Amino acid sequence: MAAGQNAEEIAEAALTLDPGEGAALVRRLSSPPKERVWTSVELDGGVVFASVSGKDPSIGHLDLLAVHPDERGRGLGKELVRQAETWLRGQGAAEARFAGNPPCYAWPGIDVRYTAAACLAERLGYERFHVAWNMTADLERADLDTEADVERLARAGVRVRSGVTDAVVAFVEREWNERWAWEAASAAGLHYAERDGEVVAFAAWGARPSWFGPMGTAPHAEGLGLGRVLLRRCLAEQRAAGQAQAQIGWVGPLRFYSRAVGARAERVFWLYRRELG
Repeated sequence: MAAGQNAEEIAEAALTLDPGEGAALVRRLSSPPKERVWTSVELDGGVVFASVSGKDPSIGHLDLLAVHPDERGRGLGKELVRQAETWLRGQGAAEARFAGNPPCYAWPGIDVRYTAAACLAERLGYERFHVAWNMTADLERADLDTEADVERLARAGVRVRSGVTDAVVAFVEREWNERWAWEAASAAGLHYAERDGEVVAFAAWGARPSWFGPMGTAPHAEGLGLGRVLLRRCLAEQRAAGQAQAQIGWVGPLRFYSRAVGARAERVFWLYRRELG
């Protein structure tokens, strides 16, 4: 590898749009759910992670591709992709995707600003099939106060708590799915609400290093403003951890995050796929 560097160091140097996150992403992808089928390929100056979808084993994912800046221009990225594709074929995959493989992923797809990666994907025959986006919360300017809301909820019999518990993880799996449950269990920080001893809402951050999410409220507890409170508590914790901004990953409800914390839609990802002949 470049100047004797390992995969974490190469990712740190290559992922310029994710400053300070490269090593953490390598570590996260190296510790996926125990049932995941995955590999990493390391060549002199580059690394690629690949995995098989847990939902559809005919689909393979290119989870992370990083080439050290000093090693670009000599076909290393292409060779890494080809080796990853060969491994995916060996696992029975009929399709490869530059797309996140939840719950353990680096990005939803290729950030459009990583132009060289998008060009490489298209040159290798990948077609763009979907678009995803993140929102950015400015933690230095956002109003993250929840004191009055927590008091209001307490009067209504709702307690706001923090920490990962078996009850919270079971709630997330029951109300949503096992992928979100893994993210909740793997989060750096988690806040939840309970009423009459029952978990009714949760929000987490750091399952994907430094990003916010997932979060959710049980249908019978909607309308209490739980989402805004739990979101703000998570973001306040991220701010206390030294983050100036927080990425809200793979966003659906733009309006909710915009109103709750002034988040803005900012980071756009293209998802690519191609058949493996």
